[in-house]
Amino acid sequence: MKLVGGSNGVKTIRNWLIALAIVASAGGAMMTLATPQVAFAGCNSGFLGFPAWYRGLAESAPGCELKSPETVGLSVFIWTIGLNVLEMAIVAVAYLSGFIFLYGGWLFILSQGKPEGIVKGKSTMIMALIGLVLSIGAVALVRFIFDRVLLVP
Repeated sequence: MKLVGGSNGVKTIRNWLIALAIVASAGGAMMTLATPQVAFAGCNSGFLGFPAWYRGLAESAPGCELKSPETVGLSVFIWTIGLNVLEMAIVAVAYLSGFIFLYGGWLFILSQGKPEGIVKGKSTMIMALIGLVLSIGAVALVRFIFDRVLLVP
């Protein structure tokens, strides 16, 4: 395989990158006009997979006021907040595992056939994948405990 070289190759790559940037920005602008915008989904909604710290403790949509510890019980109140914060931390670990997986792929690509680089990239990707699977399982366990054991409405 022969790579494009010289100043002509650099201009070609630069032109492709500029064209890609224009298409991406124009496409994103068109998508914001085409998709309906939701103002606020609800009181217990999270962001990017992160739960709200007060999930399970807020009243319904119009008021969205937090329930008092006297109404749900102090232990349930504390456990609910604790499990929400724990789930936030686990979701952050899942995102970190995904980024480390991408980094391992980057190492693998840049190894250029060198055996030590290939081994380093593969081991990084395998360890990141194991971390991702464990964090997804931990999120499932925390949600099970939150929904079934605490019995928060």
